[in-house]
Amino acid sequence: MTQRTTFIISFLLGLLAVGLGAFGAHAFRNSLEASGRMDTYELAVRYMFYHTFALIVCGMLMEKFPALKITVLLLLAGIILFSGSLLTLALTDEAGWGAVTPLGGIALLVGWGKAAWVIYKQPR
Repeated sequence: MTQRTTFIISFLLGLLAVGLGAFGAHAFRNSLEASGRMDTYELAVRYMFYHTFALIVCGMLMEKFPALKITVLLLLAGIILFSGSLLTLALTDEAGWGAVTPLGGIALLVGWGKAAWVIYKQPR
C-alpha cells in the first residue's frame, strides 16, 4: 500500500461515509426506524469516519514509518468488515450479518495495536 493509494482510499471512504450518513438521515430513515436499526446504521457510519481519519494519519506518517502499511491494511479490512456488516445488517435486517462484525472489530483492534507497536519499536 503506497502513501498515495492510502490517501485516495481514505478520501473515498470519507466521501462514502458522508453519503451514507446523508442517506441514513433522509432516504433510509423511515425503513431504519421501522426496523429499529437506526442506531446500528449510525454506529457503522461513525466508525467508518473514525477509522477513515486514522487511515489519513497513517498515510501522513507512512514515509517515516513504512511498517504502517500493515496497519493501513488492517484498518481497511476492519472498516469493510465492521462497518460493512453493520450497514448490511441495518439495511437488510438479516441478523446473520452481525456475526461478521466482531471480525471487523478484531481487525480494527489489531490495526491500532500494530500502529502503537510500529511507533514504539522506532529508535528514540
